[in-house]
Amino acid sequence: MTYLGIYLIAGLGFLLRVINLATPKGLVFDEVYYVDAARDFLAFGVEVTNDEPEFVVHPPLGKWFIAIGIRLFGDNEFGWRFATAVAGTISIILIGLIAQRLFRSQFLTLLATFLAAVDGLALVHSRTSLLDNFLTTLVLAATYFFIRKNYLVTSIFLGLALGTKWSALYFIAVFGAVALYRAFTHHTGRNLIRPSIERILTFTLIPIAIYLATWVGWFLSDRGWGRDTGSNAISSFIKYHEQMLSFHTGLNEKHTYMAHPWTWLIQSRPTSFFYESPKTCGAPSCSQEVLAMGTPFLWWTGAIAIFVVFGFWIKSIIKRRMEPVSTIIVMGMVGGYLPWFAFGERTVFSFYSIIFQPFLILAIVYCARWFISQNQKWGTIASSVFAVIVFFNFLYFLPIFVGDVMPYDAWYSRMWLPSWI
Repeated sequence: MTYLGIYLIAGLGFLLRVINLATPKGLVFDEVYYVDAARDFLAFGVEVTNDEPEFVVHPPLGKWFIAIGIRLFGDNEFGWRFATAVAGTISIILIGLIAQRLFRSQFLTLLATFLAAVDGLALVHSRTSLLDNFLTTLVLAATYFFIRKNYLVTSIFLGLALGTKWSALYFIAVFGAVALYRAFTHHTGRNLIRPSIERILTFTLIPIAIYLATWVGWFLSDRGWGRDTGSNAISSFIKYHEQMLSFHTGLNEKHTYMAHPWTWLIQSRPTSFFYESPKTCGAPSCSQEVLAMGTPFLWWTGAIAIFVVFGFWIKSIIKRRMEPVSTIIVMGMVGGYLPWFAFGERTVFSFYSIIFQPFLILAIVYCARWFISQNQKWGTIASSVFAVIVFFNFLYFLPIFVGDVMPYDAWYSRMWLPSWI
C-alpha cells in the first residue's frame, strides 16, 4: 500500500505538471538559453550561434534532456517543458522512496510524498525548462542509493548531476566524505586500507568519467566552443573550463530578483519567471505571473524544522553516534544550501533552493516523527492537519505557480510580502 500511495500521489503531481504545460506561451525566463541549446544539440550535437561556436557556462546533459522532449513532442512549449515535468514527477517518487527508507512508516512516507507534490517551487520548476529540476532529480537518485550503501550507483548519478550543473560538486564532496567516514567507523588497521581507497576512487574517478562522457558531442564535433584553443582536444577542454569557471566566479551583475541565501529558507524574495498584464480576465486590470516560490506555509515550517534537525544531529554527534536520518538531511542541506554563502557577492537567486527542497521536506517529516513518538494519536492528527493546511495554501497560490490570468486585485492579494512583487 505504501508504494501504491507514492505512485498515486506522484501521478496526481504529474497531472499538475502537464495540464496546460504550454502556458505561458513563448520562452519563459532562462528557457531562452536552454531551449535554444537543446535545438542546437538536435541539429549539430553542440551549441552554436549563427553557425559559429557558442560559449556556454553549463555542462550539456540537462539540455539533452530538454532536447528529448522536443524530439518527442515538437519544438513548442509542451515539447520544451515535458522533460522537466517528468523529472519533477520522478523527484516526487524518489522523495517518497527515500522517506520510506529513512522512516519505515507508511504515514510518514506518504506525508513526505504529499508535501513534495504540493510545493509551489517544485511545480514551477517542473513546468519550466531550466536545468535545476534535472539536477535535483539526479541528486535525489544518488541520495536513494547512498542510503542503500550502493556507492557505485550513487557515484554514477552524481556524475550525471555534475554533467547537468557544476553545483553537484558539493554533493560529491559531502557524499564522499560521509562514505569515507563510514569506512573509518566500520574498519580498523589494515582492514581500513581497501575500503578507504575504494571509496575515494568511487567518488572521484566515476563522477569524472561520467562527466566527461556527457561532453561527447563536444569532443566528436569540430564546431564546439574553444575546440582549437589548445594543442589538442584535452587542453582545449581544460581552457574552456577555465573560461566557465571565470564566468561563474565573476558573475556579480545586479538583478531585480537576486536574493541572498539567507532569505531562501523563508522565500522572502522569490524569482518572477514571467509577468504580463493581458486584457482577457474580464476586469479593468489583469495579471498573469509565474512566480518561482515555495508554498509559504510549507517553507516557513521547513525553515524551523531544519534547525530542529540540525540540533538533533549535533546531539547525536556529541553522543558519538551519528544518527542516520538526521545525517542524510544535514548532508542535503550542506551540499545544496551551505556552499552558496561563500558567494555573497555573486548574483544568485532563490529558485536555486529547489536543490535542497527535498531535504527541507524530510526535515518536516523528521519533526512529525518526533511528535508522533511523544503522542501517537495527537502527533498524527497534528501532522495531518498541517498537510491539509499546506494543501489549501498551495491551492490558493496555484494560479501564480502555473501562470493563470486573473484580475489584478486577485493577484495583488497573493502578494503577502512587499518583497514578492
